[in-house]
Amino acid sequence: MKKVVNALSVTGFMFFGAIQSTFAQEAVTEAKTFHQVLKQNFIDGGPGFMGIVLVALILGLAIAIERIIYLNMATTNTKKLLAEVDEALSSGGVEAAKEVCRNTKGPVASIFYQGLDRVDEGVEEAEKAVVAYGGVQMGQLEKNVSWISLFIALAPMLGFMGTVIGMIGAFNDIAVANDISPAVVAGGIKIALLTTVFGLVVAIILQIFYNYIVAKIDSIVNSMEDASISLVDLLVKFKK
Repeated sequence: MKKVVNALSVTGFMFFGAIQSTFAQEAVTEAKTFHQVLKQNFIDGGPGFMGIVLVALILGLAIAIERIIYLNMATTNTKKLLAEVDEALSSGGVEAAKEVCRNTKGPVASIFYQGLDRVDEGVEEAEKAVVAYGGVQMGQLEKNVSWISLFIALAPMLGFMGTVIGMIGAFNDIAVANDISPAVVAGGIKIALLTTVFGLVVAIILQIFYNYIVAKIDSIVNSMEDASISLVDLLVKFKK
């Protein structure tokens, strides 16, 4: 949980820092607070596209936080678990080792339990069970991660779409006014820039979370594979 809080803190500072730097000049000019400037620019960007990008941020962060909590809970001290299983096999047999796995949280303990449950059918069957259930656990670790990558791609695309619409509006204003002065096109260009900035900031935030989650999954999977090989070695020694 400490890592989750740290990641959220860093991301929050990056998010608000990026937006604050973008709107700093306007805040100084109008002597408004940061939140007032942020609210005003959100409204100026257009509630339609800005709202959709905000929803993408909220959903992406919700999934990312849920995954980070799940992955932290799924992390197991595999060396300690292997030592406990080895000791249980030596002193109390398979049932004692299965009890150790039942009392330990995480995918590694679940994989161990499946292997131990099939050891009476032979080491080869136990190994097959370990491999098969390992695939199931990998699927659980990667659950919903693809949605985060979707929001990462969707946020800047929506921002760019708002940019295009803002530029179209600017050119329409030029056509209506029959004048190309800055005052005529400023509104449309402002909308274009605001939606682009917001979409990119959302994508950056979610990308940081996504990379952390993928790295965490890879770490757990590597531990699962190493521990599974060690378990098979223990079962081979036990059966002898």
